[in-house]
Amino acid sequence: MRYVLIGLTLGLGSGISPGPLLALVISTTLSRGFRAGARVAFSPLVTDSVIIAVSLLLVHSIPTRFASALGVAGGLYVIWLGIDALRTPIETDVAVMTTSSDPLARGTLVNLLSPHPWLFWIVVGGPILLAAWADSPISAIGFLIAFFTLLVGTKIVIAAIIAQGRERLSPRNMLLAQRIAGALLVLAGLAVVVQFGQQLLV
Repeated sequence: MRYVLIGLTLGLGSGISPGPLLALVISTTLSRGFRAGARVAFSPLVTDSVIIAVSLLLVHSIPTRFASALGVAGGLYVIWLGIDALRTPIETDVAVMTTSSDPLARGTLVNLLSPHPWLFWIVVGGPILLAAWADSPISAIGFLIAFFTLLVGTKIVIAAIIAQGRERLSPRNMLLAQRIAGALLVLAGLAVVVQFGQQLLV
């Protein structure tokens, strides 16, 4: 259950925090409607299988204590992301896209080229997933399902809100959502630092 909660927290925080993929969801929804924006939101389900596999190979081939140190570094990185989300307002004035390319393909390319998912799975998600698998395969599966459900789900909800009208995107509401996401990321980062920090002290 612990890993499910970590997955939910990281998924929600990552899903609503500013980044290239969120900007693409916003711009695509504004220019082409909800269905196109939702297709962009599903792109992590395509790209992250490759990213996770490569990341696990890197994490699995290094010593345990170094992996724990990476976990601590990853937790600190998540805390930094949370603090950055608390300080930096979400950009809603993004360029409107007029291209007719497939939204899912565009989202897949953006996610593969973005450093954020690679950094996340190498220094945060990978060590957590390995620790969850060591606990039990069910824990690892629960972490992945929880993470991707909220990662994709929050972006779909954002696309739905945007599609209903720009008046729903008041600066106050977006700022509140960002503050909540930032706080969740900070809490998730602290939990990861504590978990892997304890392993370093053993």
